[in-house]
Amino acid sequence: MELIVQGEQETLSFGKKLGQFAQAGDVFILTGDLGAGKTTLTKGFAAGLGITQMIKSPTYTLIREYDTGRLPLYHMDVYRLSDGADELGLEEYFEGEGVCVVEWGELIRDMIDVPYIELTLQKIAGDDEQRAIKLTTPDDHLRQRLAAFLENKENT
Repeated sequence: MELIVQGEQETLSFGKKLGQFAQAGDVFILTGDLGAGKTTLTKGFAAGLGITQMIKSPTYTLIREYDTGRLPLYHMDVYRLSDGADELGLEEYFEGEGVCVVEWGELIRDMIDVPYIELTLQKIAGDDEQRAIKLTTPDDHLRQRLAAFLENKENT
């Protein structure tokens, strides 16, 4: 499943719709090159959960928690994470009642023991504003939820 967004505003808008779609326990892995729009998408996602706080990348803090929306948001950036991810207790977040958004999640994908949705953001060559967002999941139930979400044209 793939869609194209044009610019920051469409990325924020799609993220917001994804946040509205999210349910407790959902895990979203964001992958893509530096500057692909992972944090921008997360800002929209937070707005979709009703979070009004400023969303900043947790690059140096690893995890930022936001609990003012309809669900808690656990925003993670594992880019600088080296060995010992299993010792950080990330599974408590993944198995919790909130929603996890993990930037650079491909680095710990093999350590995630719960169903997840992966969003791969990619810049379109020749257009600095356009991004392709590919949504995948190895989980059948999540695949069905995603398909229903994307079939609703208002979400894309």
